[in-house]
Amino acid sequence: MPAPDMVTAELTLTGRITTASNATFLGSIGDTAVVYKPIAGEKPLWDFPDGVLAHREVAAYLVSEVLGWNVVPRTWLRDGPLGEGMVQLWQEADPDQNAVDLVASDDVPEIGWKHVLEGQDETGRMVALIHEDSPALRRMAVFDVVVNNADRKGDHILAMTDGHRHGVDHGLTFHRDHKLRTVLWGWLGDALTAEELEGIDRVSEGLDGELGRNLADLLSAEEISSLAARCARLRAAGRFPAPRGQMSAVPWPLF
Repeated sequence: MPAPDMVTAELTLTGRITTASNATFLGSIGDTAVVYKPIAGEKPLWDFPDGVLAHREVAAYLVSEVLGWNVVPRTWLRDGPLGEGMVQLWQEADPDQNAVDLVASDDVPEIGWKHVLEGQDETGRMVALIHEDSPALRRMAVFDVVVNNADRKGDHILAMTDGHRHGVDHGLTFHRDHKLRTVLWGWLGDALTAEELEGIDRVSEGLDGELGRNLADLLSAEEISSLAARCARLRAAGRFPAPRGQMSAVPWPLF
């Protein structure tokens, strides 16, 4: 849980992120920079219940903490200038790093990157969607499967200066039905590492304890049961899953 003053101290708005689908603001609590997404600013969706995206963002943080990989920056619910919403610690990404990229199809690096798909850009040039082949990004891909992330765009991955990768924007998670849409398909079919399997086990075990109790305030019982079933399937398979179903396997736009 955040320190008490991070819940009760004044949250001051300092700007707005206009590219976000829902109302998203930059703010500060004392000297701490944060992102604030008020529930009142959430747009209705046909496939997710209304007024719960902030709760899913917090639930994603709780699962990230149990996994132990620091995928999601510290996130919590609190009141703000526009009512209750999600607050998350601001992360200053390295502008010179890209964990996901579009390159010319004949310019895909042979080492250190994974090829996801190819297509044409607006000029008709063939381009390839690629992402880096790193342990930090692999862990994020596992996290996305566990939480059933329906919106892992390239811009939802923050490349930090020290090589760490944070994932943000997790409102479209934890649906009871399969919704996985991600740009991180490069490890399709690869075996999970012992560390990745241990993380999944921690979530499964946590659902019978403190994690399960905390998620009960944020998700429905059916959604928590679906989370447990995803963990069990992923653990039993021991491999990164393949896309399935009729929907697109990648979000749009990609970034």
